[in-house]
Amino acid sequence: MSMKANAEIIAVGSELLLGQIANTNAQFLSKQLAELGVNVYYHTVVGDNTTRLQKTIEIARSRSDLIIFTGGLGPTKDDVTKETIAHMFNRTLSLHQQSMKQIEDYFQKTKRKMSENNRKQAFVISDSYVLPNDHGMAPGMAFQHEGKIWMLLPGPPKEMKPMFLNYGIPYLKDQLGANDTITSRVLRFFGIGESQLETEIEDLIDKQSNPTIAPLAKDGEVTLRITAKHHDQKQAEQLLDQMEDYILARVGQYFYGYDETSLPEQILRRLQAIQFTIASAESLTGGLFLQLLTNISGASQVVKGGVVSYTNEVKQQMLHVKKETLQKYGAVSRQCAKEMAENVRTLIGSDIGISFTGVAGPEPLENQSVGTVFVGIATKEKTNVYELHLAGSRDSIRKRTVNYGCYHLMKMLDC
Repeated sequence: MSMKANAEIIAVGSELLLGQIANTNAQFLSKQLAELGVNVYYHTVVGDNTTRLQKTIEIARSRSDLIIFTGGLGPTKDDVTKETIAHMFNRTLSLHQQSMKQIEDYFQKTKRKMSENNRKQAFVISDSYVLPNDHGMAPGMAFQHEGKIWMLLPGPPKEMKPMFLNYGIPYLKDQLGANDTITSRVLRFFGIGESQLETEIEDLIDKQSNPTIAPLAKDGEVTLRITAKHHDQKQAEQLLDQMEDYILARVGQYFYGYDETSLPEQILRRLQAIQFTIASAESLTGGLFLQLLTNISGASQVVKGGVVSYTNEVKQQMLHVKKETLQKYGAVSRQCAKEMAENVRTLIGSDIGISFTGVAGPEPLENQSVGTVFVGIATKEKTNVYELHLAGSRDSIRKRTVNYGCYHLMKMLDC
């Protein structure tokens, strides 16, 4: 079977349909399969019901080359995945001695009595490749049938993820003949919408083959995942470098980092590099800016402190915003943001002061519409104030306000 296999992920469990837990397994597996160069075309969720599972399997076998199941391998009667598949494919279930011993050892170690139904977990489909469970009891299994690959994995993510990484991926590489190196890189952008970014690089997307380009928008920012295939790792990296150069030549002014980074993390690292400290004065964001910074290791090197000045009284008493400023211009104003940023920098003794004031909603304030925001950034030499007009929910406006503050601060630091 070639690496052009099309995959389907089937999650088994009524708790998923009831909304009691989220189907994070499918997200994880899709990402891993994409890095293997395998296309995932379908995600399916089915409850713990033999009849419905049989129908789901029939559909999957008609349209997919690789079918991966998660869930339904446990000890209870409603765990029916392997039994249903074995019945449909005229295969038997046999006791896997190594898995049985592992289960017995677990109960002995925890000094618990093993019930008879726990033996059920050690049974595997005949002639299947067993995937050991190093973090639980039920083993996984994989086999080929009618030219298709079938893989069964446990439902708990803490068991499924390491099993797939340590045993599932090597099995698939062997079965699919994976000779090429699959290398991905994520480029992160802020200050440009998904549609505008796609317009700027539309011809690159239309012509994509190797590397491929996959856009994704999330929380007010846009990412591009570029993926290259080559039998030589260095050549794959060169293909990514070349495509990155093409992209950044057009939209490089919005680029801020790679892979799993974030705007707050980039700000923290840049402040560390230039040995600058920062303090914040936050109104509508309620301390969110400092929370995101201090979540990152090493924040104590650059974060000196901050003031959550949610009311005008606190703005006056703690931040020394002039009463005249609040009376004449209001708290949601360029002038207030300027004084908040300058004064918090002086009061706390930091190199940079940043302020956030605005209307998160749901109601207008001081004749300012919801989403009107002012971000002030003060250094010893100058103060810049940025006016924003954001849309979305109250929570979304707060998060985007912080991201815009980080974005404008990063641009100032780059000057």
